[in-house]
Amino acid sequence: MRVMLLLGSLSGGGAERVAVNLMNRCDPSKVDLTLGLLKRTGPYLAEIDPRRVAAPAETRTGFFAAARAPADIAAMIGEHAPRVLMSFGMGVNMLAWLALRGLGRRRPLWICREDSNTDAEIANLTNNRAGRAAAGWAVRRAYRSADGLLAVSRDLAAGLARQLAVPPGRVTAIHNPIDLAAIGRSASEALADAPARPFIVAAGRLTHQKGHDLLIDAFAASGSARGMDLVIFGEGPLESALRARAASAGVGDRVRFAGFQANPWAWIARARLFVLSSRWEGFGNVVAEAMACGVPTLVTDCDFGPREQVIHGHSGWVVPAGDAGALAQGLEALLTDPALAARLAAGGQARAADFAADVIAGAYVEFFLKLAGFRADGTATGPRERWRSGRADAMALRPVA
Repeated sequence: MRVMLLLGSLSGGGAERVAVNLMNRCDPSKVDLTLGLLKRTGPYLAEIDPRRVAAPAETRTGFFAAARAPADIAAMIGEHAPRVLMSFGMGVNMLAWLALRGLGRRRPLWICREDSNTDAEIANLTNNRAGRAAAGWAVRRAYRSADGLLAVSRDLAAGLARQLAVPPGRVTAIHNPIDLAAIGRSASEALADAPARPFIVAAGRLTHQKGHDLLIDAFAASGSARGMDLVIFGEGPLESALRARAASAGVGDRVRFAGFQANPWAWIARARLFVLSSRWEGFGNVVAEAMACGVPTLVTDCDFGPREQVIHGHSGWVVPAGDAGALAQGLEALLTDPALAARLAAGGQARAADFAADVIAGAYVEFFLKLAGFRADGTATGPRERWRSGRADAMALRPVA
């Protein structure tokens, strides 16, 4: 059965890493995966067979790229004829919805995959109340028309069901996959450019969502971190503002903005602590990856994913979201108690096994097949019922823990 995974590009983000893991781990005897990209760009392209990648021949930028995207998606669907299309994230989901509206009988089954807090994402788009209302209406209309709704955490699935006013059974939760073997190999590689001092690591786009401003304030306030550096991986529009914030807090010489790293795991494995300071999330791939590296992990209790990944006091440490003071207290707790840090590191490494790529890829294959009306052995399950009917679908899977 042909399935197309649709993304904007393969830039170095969490959704893109998930797509790469699915492309390389889903059973090819059951599903034939194609990766559809609106731009054939990104550092992860080297990890995918180029014959399995579809993209417009012409690279477009700016407004013209967005205006042409629905037509480009329709063209890729026409060329590759997938039975199932799964789009990633709110922006691409909306473009897919527009593309599918005119396909008629050529329309594939559509899985709308959400990996973030849609309410927060909409609020982050504009301060205009009317603009937010219009965006919320469009998202609800688009998502409710999907044949399958998939969220990357159980809390996100429940929140999406509430937002869309649909039965919870219409939203399936499958956590993101991580490649434990690849992380283990990469984590053991030599690190040529490490700071001379012990260091703390954070990773994520330099945006308001990721809360790096809160982490910088907490780092500056932590007495136990005074002999350490803070290394932040990621790129984004707030880099200049964050550099200025670090300088004004007196830690500009100890905060290192390391940009995109092809192998962040070698850094994470050697860190004293990994911190996720996000204001909102859907899952948090890097949290699972940090736990797999055997590093004590400090996360915020943001909506939605991290609280499902980390059990406070067992596989990591959880503090309230949006609170620099709480982050500073978390730093103190883990940096001053080596026994606690070691216990959390071991618990986190055991927890990371629940997100193994082969296990999660198998859940995705099962989801694709059930949505299309097939059992895992390829036999038909009978007439397919569209999830858009407004009631729980008989084919909905139980959430994957």
